[in-house]
Amino acid sequence: MSKIEVDQVDPQSGTTLTLGTSGDTVSIPSGVTLANAGTATGFASIDWQSTIVTGATHTASANQGIWINTTSNACTLTLPGSPSVGDQLIFSDFARTWGSNAVTLSLNGSKFQGFTSPAPVYDTTGETVHIVYSGSTQGWIPINDGAVANETAQSYNIEMLVIAGGGGGGGWYYGGGGGAGGYRTSTQAMSAGVALTVTVGDGGTAGGNGAKGTSGNNSSISGTGLTTITSTGGGGGGGDASNKIGINGGSGGGGSGYSSSAGDAGSGNAPSTSPSQGNDGGSNITGGVYGGGGGGGAGGEGADSSNDNGAAGGAGTASSITGSSVTRAGGGGGSGSDNGSAGGALGPGGAGGGGNGGRESPAVTGTAGTANTGSGGGGAASPAAQGGAGGKGVVILSMPDADYSGTTTGSPTVATGVSGKTVITFNGSGSYTT
Repeated sequence: MSKIEVDQVDPQSGTTLTLGTSGDTVSIPSGVTLANAGTATGFASIDWQSTIVTGATHTASANQGIWINTTSNACTLTLPGSPSVGDQLIFSDFARTWGSNAVTLSLNGSKFQGFTSPAPVYDTTGETVHIVYSGSTQGWIPINDGAVANETAQSYNIEMLVIAGGGGGGGWYYGGGGGAGGYRTSTQAMSAGVALTVTVGDGGTAGGNGAKGTSGNNSSISGTGLTTITSTGGGGGGGDASNKIGINGGSGGGGSGYSSSAGDAGSGNAPSTSPSQGNDGGSNITGGVYGGGGGGGAGGEGADSSNDNGAAGGAGTASSITGSSVTRAGGGGGSGSDNGSAGGALGPGGAGGGGNGGRESPAVTGTAGTANTGSGGGGAASPAAQGGAGGKGVVILSMPDADYSGTTTGSPTVATGVSGKTVITFNGSGSYTT
């Protein structure tokens, strides 16, 4: 075998140097290092492994191609430790079973797409994944994966305020105030791409001749991975003597002026109950006089009446989820009977939007609970002084500005830059996709 010893080989003409001819094999002995200071093309840098991985765990080395067969079990693939920039790894679904038994990556101290968690999971049938190490800042980055999913999607906290529709005021004569809709808050961690369904409950209607007010409708928010939050509609206020008892609800409806004990008030889902949503209504605790009891509020019980004066609705509860403190979910006031020596004043609605009760003489009509506060309506005093409907509920979400996806339905109001938060207010049903 001939041997040529030179320090440099240059092409005789032009810029292309050819080693051998087609079909030849250029052999590089063991121990020889090829140092590339230019651009190398056409060289395969992946060493495909002849052994098929079938175990529950496997540790990869840099620049390997790995066939992973998960027919019998899922596999956790540990990435190379202390990788260098440019290190590569390709792993492929050997038996098209990753859809049933997934491959989870153990990052082994490195980042993946800039994050150290969660562990990436590849679960698409027939997928082949090619990742390259980019350095310590972003770590391993996929340059090809069949699912093109963000395998390290980060979760973020969403604050939630869910208020149900308020109960309607009781019908004449001497109706009790409607209870406020259930009031619930929650903060939950959510990842991207989840559709959250928002339902906003309507308020109940005011009672007619002798009838109780109807209860408000529930409000809720639900979605995959979310603990569903459901707030119960406020209870309707009591009506005439045969319908004097207020209805139970998120907050209870007030008993009518025909009541004679505190037991005639509707019960609320009070703070002693888990989860707390509201408070009990009030009642007329004397009998023989006709002031209606106040509806319960999210922050306090409805007041009792002991004379012809309508009792006050319970106070609502304040929240700063929108960036400033706002009180919502007040109870409706009870109705007053007349303007005689015994009194007869109408019951004021509870703070946060509760409707005022009506008064029999001189006739004053009760008012509705304020819309989208979930407040109760005021009780009716007479045919000339009818009661008010409950206010519709509301659902409010707050999240960091950087995480707001912009994907909503139902035309909610969206405010950004609220102390770094985006606030989405649903006055009607809709959805938000994280």
